[in-house]
Amino acid sequence: MDKSLKIGLFIPCYVNAVYPEVGIATYKLLKYFGLNIDYPMNQTCCGQPMANAGFEEKGLATIKKFGDIFKDYDYVVGPSASCVAFVKENHPQILAAHGHACQTEGKIYDVCEFLHDIVKPDNLPGEFPHKVSVHNSCHGVRELNLSSASELNIPMYSKIKDLLSLKKGIEIEEPERVDECCGFGGMFAVEEEAVSCAMGRDKLQNHMNTGAEYITGADSSCLMHMQGIARRDKLPVKFIHAVEILASGL
Repeated sequence: MDKSLKIGLFIPCYVNAVYPEVGIATYKLLKYFGLNIDYPMNQTCCGQPMANAGFEEKGLATIKKFGDIFKDYDYVVGPSASCVAFVKENHPQILAAHGHACQTEGKIYDVCEFLHDIVKPDNLPGEFPHKVSVHNSCHGVRELNLSSASELNIPMYSKIKDLLSLKKGIEIEEPERVDECCGFGGMFAVEEEAVSCAMGRDKLQNHMNTGAEYITGADSSCLMHMQGIARRDKLPVKFIHAVEILASGL
């Protein structure tokens, strides 16, 4: 890709507040490839929590501000399949319904998607000598096409696995029912706590059955949900965002 193109780094609220190491890893990895990265300090929420909770109208100003902040970048890249998918799939229709144009349409990418489809690396430095189980989040699979959906009659693929395979020493596994939901679903985890936790425990067990030391993926929200259950149940498994593995050793 043209390394002079300007990339706006989008760090979602919960990554900034709870998992800043994921944002740092994203920045380090993109800089490693010599890309022109800028982090706009005045960025705020993308508006997903408000819209998902039924307050789309109240979230409109936040959504408009997001577009104003990132409108002049050639690409917008963020480490959250969920938030990126919301901007990509929902911002255009929400803004159009209120007479506004989406200023980020067609140029926002999850960092794993961006690396795989645009940067296209053929090697990565460093090692990660651990067995990992890859979690395929619903947004990543069905809205960003980070991997193939199991219900479709198409050849299986996984962009996350392709990237992880570039790290020396890594052993990559996937759980049974590879793209079944972990039960988080944003507001669903709050409104349907019992169902959400039951789904999370089932998914977590499938990951642990692989014998993996780490569970990884492109969505810190899904990893956070399963990590909370693992901590509560005192289960011996660790969690790490895929971009942290890719950036390890930098």
